[in-house]
Amino acid sequence: MRILPFAVLLSFCAVPALAQAPAAAPAAAAATTKYSTSETELGILLDDPAAKAIIEKHIPGMTTNEQVDMARGMTLKTIQQYSPDEVTDARLAAIDADLQKISR
Repeated sequence: MRILPFAVLLSFCAVPALAQAPAAAPAAAAATTKYSTSETELGILLDDPAAKAIIEKHIPGMTTNEQVDMARGMTLKTIQQYSPDEVTDARLAAIDADLQKISR
């Protein structure tokens, strides 16, 4: 019989937590998030025409390579280990600088 009052008490404690409105801050932060060669997947960059143009500018031929679709789930920083001569630290830094000028 003591379990029932405890269960009723718990249900009242949970109601205010469920009734709270979701925070708007994460949505606002996502709107101003910038792309990054170390955090943004290549596929996301390729789907944005401005970001795709930046990649093509700094690594010519990468966006049109027939194997590029296999790398859509990787970041450019990850891809660097497979193609260090083409995806250099200097090129990644230049891409990052240009990506900071555009937003998602």
